[in-house]
Order: sequence, then C-alpha cells, then structure tokens
Amino acid sequence: MQGKGLITIVAIVLGLICLNELLPTWYASKIEKQATAIAGDNPEKYQKEIAKLSKDTLNLGFTKLYYSKAKDKEMKLGLDLKGGINVLLEINQRDLVNDLTNYSTNPILIEALNKTDEVQKNSTKSYIDNFFDQFETINKAKGTNLKLADPELFGNTTLTEVKYNTPDDQVKSIVKRKIDASVGTAFEVIRTRIDKMGAVQPNVQRVPGTARISVEMPGMKDIDKVKKMLQTSAKLQFWEVQQVPEMAPYFQTLTSMIAIKGDSMGVAKNVNFMNLLHLDKLRTNGVANVKLSDTAAVNKILNSKVGQSLRPANIKYTQFMWGYKPEATDAESLVLYAIRGNINQKAPVDGAVETANISYDELSRVVVDMQMDSKGAKEWKTLTEKNVGKPVAVTLDGRVYTAPNVVNAIPNGRTQISGNFSQEEAKELVDVLGAGKLPAGAKVVQATVVGPSLGQESIDAGVMSFGIAFLLIIVYIIFYYGGAGVYAVIAMIINLFYIFGIMDSVDATLTLPGIAGIVLTMAMAVDTNVIIYERTKEELFAGKSILEAYKDGFKHALSAIVDGHLTTLLTAGVLFLFGTGPIKGFALTLGIGILMTFFTSVLISRAMIFSRLNKGKQLSVWTGATKNLFRNTWIDFIGKRKYAYIISAVLTVVSIASIAIHGFKYGIDFTGGRNYVVRFDKNVNAEEIEGKLVTMFKTEDGKNSSVEAKTFGSDNQLKISTDYLIDDESLKADQTVEQKLYDGLKTSLPANTTMKDFKAPEKGHVGIISSEKVGPTVADDIKTHGILAVVAALGGIFIYILIRFRKWQFSLGAVAALFHDAVIILGAYSLLHKFMPFNMEINQDFVAAILTVLGYSINDTVIIFDRIREYLREKKSLTLAGLFDDSISSTLGRTFNTSFTTILVILAIFIFGGDNLRGFMFAMLIGIGFGTYSSIFIASAIAYDFLKTGKEDEVHGKTTSDKEVLTSK
Repeated sequence: MQGKGLITIVAIVLGLICLNELLPTWYASKIEKQATAIAGDNPEKYQKEIAKLSKDTLNLGFTKLYYSKAKDKEMKLGLDLKGGINVLLEINQRDLVNDLTNYSTNPILIEALNKTDEVQKNSTKSYIDNFFDQFETINKAKGTNLKLADPELFGNTTLTEVKYNTPDDQVKSIVKRKIDASVGTAFEVIRTRIDKMGAVQPNVQRVPGTARISVEMPGMKDIDKVKKMLQTSAKLQFWEVQQVPEMAPYFQTLTSMIAIKGDSMGVAKNVNFMNLLHLDKLRTNGVANVKLSDTAAVNKILNSKVGQSLRPANIKYTQFMWGYKPEATDAESLVLYAIRGNINQKAPVDGAVETANISYDELSRVVVDMQMDSKGAKEWKTLTEKNVGKPVAVTLDGRVYTAPNVVNAIPNGRTQISGNFSQEEAKELVDVLGAGKLPAGAKVVQATVVGPSLGQESIDAGVMSFGIAFLLIIVYIIFYYGGAGVYAVIAMIINLFYIFGIMDSVDATLTLPGIAGIVLTMAMAVDTNVIIYERTKEELFAGKSILEAYKDGFKHALSAIVDGHLTTLLTAGVLFLFGTGPIKGFALTLGIGILMTFFTSVLISRAMIFSRLNKGKQLSVWTGATKNLFRNTWIDFIGKRKYAYIISAVLTVVSIASIAIHGFKYGIDFTGGRNYVVRFDKNVNAEEIEGKLVTMFKTEDGKNSSVEAKTFGSDNQLKISTDYLIDDESLKADQTVEQKLYDGLKTSLPANTTMKDFKAPEKGHVGIISSEKVGPTVADDIKTHGILAVVAALGGIFIYILIRFRKWQFSLGAVAALFHDAVIILGAYSLLHKFMPFNMEINQDFVAAILTVLGYSINDTVIIFDRIREYLREKKSLTLAGLFDDSISSTLGRTFNTSFTTILVILAIFIFGGDNLRGFMFAMLIGIGFGTYSSIFIASAIAYDFLKTGKEDEVHGKTTSDKEVLTSK
C-alpha cells in the first residue's frame, strides 16, 4: 500500500502528542481520587491531603508530572459536567458613545441614542452601526446637516484624532476603533478580577463583532458574588451633596401631590411621603433615612414623571442615590442622598484608582485607602478646595459609600472610603478597584448556573450513555462484519483517543452536548466502515480475490465517504459559526471527530487491513448470519414513489397545520426569560406549584407574568420558567426573582431550608440545582442566528451537491428532502410538546439537532446519488427508472446498517444520557428515521422526476416496467 509508512509515522506522532496532552488529566484525577479516599466528604481534610500529595512528582522520562501543573493543563469540563457559572456580559455602548462625545447634550445625539436603544432590542447589528444609521436618519429628517466631526459630537478634546473637517466615514472608523479598544480594556479588567477571585480554569473570551464578553467559571458556588464582581464597573466618583434644607420644599410638594396623583406616581393616594423619609432619625449628610421595605415606594415617587416635573430649578439635575448598605446603628434602613448633578451628569471627579488597600480608622473600623491617578488627583484637589466644611459623596457604581464633610483641601489624590465594611467586603472592593475600572457599565444579558450535584449527575449519565453506546456498536459491528469489524473497532478506539487528545491540545471544553457529538462521531465512524465493507462484499461476490476486493472496496467507497464527511463538516462549520456556548462545543467536537474519523477509518484502518492481507492472511467481511443479507434485494422504489409523495404530503400538511394552530413551546433562548431546575425532597404536583408562583410573579401593575412549571426528569424535580423582570438586567432583579421563587416554594421545601441553602444546595440537598437567564436582546440574536444557520446549511448543501454532481436536479432533490425532514420534525414538536414527559422546547439545542439531522440526511442522500452517478457511467443500457432502482437497492445494506447503529447510539443517549439531552435526542430519532426515508423516497424521486425529459437521446434497456429514459441534458 502506497503511503503506508507516512500514515504510520503520522499516526504515531499524533498518538504521542495526544498522550502528552492527556497525561496531566489522568495524573490530576489520580491525585484527587487518592485525596478523596483519605478525606472522604471532609473538605478541609481533602485540601490538606491535596497539598500533601501535590509535593509528589511522577517522572516518566520524557516528562515530569506535578499536581499543580497537571491541574492547569487537564481537560476542561463544561458547567454541565462540573457545575459553576457562565455569564455573557455586555458593555454599555451608550456610555461609551457619551464618553466619546464628552457627554454632549445635543438633542439630535440624544434622540439618536434613544432610538438606537429601542432598535437594538430586535437587531443583530452592532450598537454603534445602529447608532450611525439612526443618527443619519434623524439628522436628514430634521434637516440639521450635522457632521459627526461637529464639536457637539465627536469633534471634542476627548477624540483628538477627529478634526473639524474630518469626513463622516473616517469619524465612524475612528469611533468604532475606540469602542473596540474600550471593550478590549473591559476584557482585561474582567480577566484580572477573575484571577483575583481564585477561579480554577476560568474561560474568558470576547464575542467577536459585539461588545460582549463570555465568562465561564467552573466550580464557583457563590453566584451573587461572581455577578457583583463582574458587573461592578468600579466607576469611582466624587460629588457635591445637597442637604435637607434644599430638598425639604420639594419633599413637601411631593407629599401634597401624592394625595391627588398617587396612582400615576405608582403608590396609593394615602401614602404620606414625609413619614417614609424618617428625617428625625437622620444622622448623616443624607436627606432621608428610609426603611428597607419602603425604598421601592420612594424610588417610584422620585422617578415618576409627576415627581420629575415638580422639581424646582435648584434640583433639576439632582441624582438621588442610596447608601451602600444600612448604617451600623440602624440595620433596617438605608440612607438616601441627594447628589448635586449637572446637565450632562458628569461627576466633578471621575478618576481611576492606582492603588487600593485595606486599612483601619481611629476607631479600628475597616476602611479602604486609595491613591487616585494624576487626573483624579487634580480634580479631587479642586473639589475639596471648593467644599471645605461641606459634605462630598464618594460613590461607586451609583451607590454612596461615604459622604463626610471636607476638613481641608486634599492635594495628593489620597482618600479613604468607609462604609461599615466587613473584612470580606473590603477585600472584594480592593480587588475590584485594584483590577481597574470598566470603561462603561456592564450588565449580565445571559447567565447559566449549574450546581455541583447536577454536574456530577451529568458526568455519570454521560459516561453511562457513552459506555452503552460504545458497547452496542462494538457488538453489532463485529457480529455483522466479523474479522473486518474487529479492525473497525480498533480504528474507532484510536479515533476516540485522538479526539480527546486534540480537544485537550486546543484547550476545548468538554460538555454534555460535546459527549453527544463524540458518540455521534462513533456512529459516523461505523458508517465509514460500513460503506467500505459493503463495497468490498460486492467485489467478493463479483468473484475477485480477497486482496483485490478490499483494494476496489476502498477505492470505490472513497468518493461517497469524502462527500459524506464534507457535508457533515459543512454542518458542523455552520453550527460553530452561528451557535453559542454548548452548541459551539458540540460543533467543535463533531468537526474534530469527522476529521479524525476519516484519518482512522480510511487511512489507518486501510494500513492495518492491508498489512494483514499482504502477509497472505485472510480477513472475513461477513459472518454466517449476515453474509447474504440484502445481497439480492431489489425493490421498484421509483414505481412506488407516488405512494411516498402522498404519505409525505399528508405528513407535511398535518405538520404545517399543527404549527399554524398549536405553535411551539419556545425556550427562553428564543423568547428571553429565566429557567430554574428545582429539586424537592418529595414528589410535587407541577400544576399546584405553578398556581402558587403565578400569584408571586405579578408585575407592579397587577398583571401576571408568564410562569410555567413542568416535571423535569423525576417527579421530585421541576423546571420553572418565567419572564418576570426579564427586562431588568441588574443583580437586584435576579435576587428579587430568586426570593419570590423561594417564597412561593417554601411550603413544599423542608422546614429548615434557608434562602442560602435554596440558592446553592450542597450535594443531595433540595433547592435550585441549575438556572439559566437569557435577556431579550440575546434571545433575539440567538433566534436570528438559528434561522440563519438553517438557511446557510441548506444553501451550502445545495451548492455543494450542484458542484459535486453537476446537475441542479440532484441539488433540488437533496434540499427538498431536507426541507421535508425539517418540517416533519417541527410538526412533531408542535403536536407533542404538551404531552411528552421531557423538554420539547424550540431552542438552541433544537436548532443544533435539526442541523445535525440535515447533515446525516444529506450524508445518506449523497451515498445514493454517488451510486447513481457511478451507474450513469457504467450501466448505460438501463432506463433511468431502472438505474435509480438499481442504485438505491444496491445501497440498502449500507443504509440499514448505518441507520440501525445510529439509532442504537441515539437511543442509548436518550435513555441514559440525562434529562438535558432527551429533547435533543428525540429530534435526532425522528430525524434519522425520516432522513433515511426521505433520502430514498423524496430526494431520489424528485431528482428522477426532474431528470426525465422524454425520448431525446434514448438509452435502450430497462430493469423495471418504467419506460422513461435518461437524456443528456
């Protein structure tokens, strides 16, 4: 065999590389198992044992293994396998634009920004591109003829690159570059903060083309702490403070107005605003001391349109801010401060912190000492000189940490923050300040949290489904192909080794969908061997020697294998391009698997087989039970195509009707919302729980939010979905929803379950074992990308088939079959989502399943088309119908074996792979079944009907009763 030596060298080198990559994972696992065996469930003892065992070294000659280094290099596990948090942060681009325009108050600019905020909710374009579009539209409509280089816009001291005559296109380019640089700065700040948190194997990535940053932190338990750390912009500002005498007349006016217009201000007309303020208890430079339970009402009053309109000139731009936390002397209240603002709400001092340290004041209270940068130091000096004897507020992200009176001017930029800190709170603040400030605010637009217990269960389910699927394939392939099947199994084991090694080497994260991708890759590896062995069997039946039969079997199978692998690789590429999170992981795993399958099942398997055959040894390609299966099977498929058309037409009409009448159950990926998987200590009634939560999740105006509770897996687990407060992307909104969820479920939980236990249950305990949040903007992006992915896949497949088979009729047949498969799967999900005991939502996973099915279906179709193309060259005496029937009939063995083994694999994952994968695998089961059917009865039939043209260039001879013939069109 030519190239055998090169293939062997490549296989050995690749094997050594993979071994070197996987050894750290094996060694780290070995050390951790030893520590667990000694420490049991005692976490403190476990850490001591890890520290002790970490001193050991394993010298393998070519490498030394240390636990700490091995832990850093071990294969990364996704959240669904390890637990932790994944958040998608979005940097506020409006803030960035305001900063670049030096907080301009130009009305055209403000209107364009407001309009952009609205448009962005339903757009996949970047914020800045939408802003420029809206600015041009408004500028033109109002006839103002403003240039972007105008001093009121980007032609200011902030952007020195923009001159008075800089063209708009050039200004756009400069602004985009500056915003991209700011997002880059935010990325570095976020990464530094995460490093300070001591996260193990964090994954921080920028999302290309957006102002979003993806952060994955496996193993993290304190979710609120993580979100707070990531969202805090560290925007340290210093403001002048207005006090009670200035505010009292306004407060009195509000009190009087509530009695008249309380309803439009969001409160009852009998509310006494002055009583809410508790001015008699005020001990600071604030303007009110409000009970925690009354802060929401005070916010509604102050922020209402009526409240805003009543402001006198001296407080027109005043910002009301709350204290960071309750004072030590009054733990049930928050101080409200009146911050003296200005037209652009730019703080007098807005400088970054160079250093921050924990210290103690004269009363031994924890404080934070800071040194500002040069710009901040100058501004701080000016502000303190101006306000000697008056209060100045120190704020961080819109919260007042302290508001002391200025005793003397401070010339050196040094200052101190006090805020009734605990040691841990002070450390968190120092870490945030020390990492630097974000160039703009950040908000969590998508978040996924998986508890450690669910992660371990997912690992167990994944390993079990993987093992069962692998065992089924081994048994079947050896049963069907005998000795040749053994070589197929060896190639598959090498393939798996390469897949894991390459994934580890490229720092890919293994997820539960990734395991599904690996298992599907095993099915593809089986398909490759089936194609080769079926062709080899044909050559043996034709009377060739075993050596010649294998040579021709590999030779004739190669074209079909290449086509099948390339179409599946195309699908994986589309998934990777348009998918996010776990779907990207699935696509990457599938892509690596397809490439390695070709190398192992075609090249390595060939080298092993011919190494045996060249020594004169035999190698069976069947067993006694399977030798003659499908050998003489011939079916008049083309003659029966009209029956298939009727069946498919009925199924398609029913599917479309169901979609139109019943619609779908959309997941929060597509609609926005929150999902919580909650585990109880006993079986619960989903309808009763849903009824309780509906009353909890009422909006402020008394309307019901969307709430659904559904059994998830076992009867003591529920998946609860709601869109309550989904437009509010603050940490406080997340906490509010979790509190209401806890309150609504409290009667169904054990009596001693605290809120803390409920939010982060330990292994085996009840509470939220996973949660997911998708903001409306992200949901719209995911939905758009999902549609684009399907369209791109169909378009790419049409073009590929056209190029490979040179006839548009083949492309049309292939795409029609794929459309048929997709519609039937969608119809099944529309009809059955209310009845099935597992998740049947239309979400990202479903889109991935659809695309995977399309990839499988086209692979099946290509095998048949490839045989048709071959017979077009070799069997010119046949009628077109006979040629098609012969082609389909001759590939039945391959079609059955591939479909059967793939369905076995999918069933194993469906049954044993865990609740999260059942909906995905159900779509795959339907898709594989109908994909096999459509390849024969739809794709081939449509290609045939459009190829037949009458009696021109008639080719004589037939094997069916059909008289239609092939033309040379």
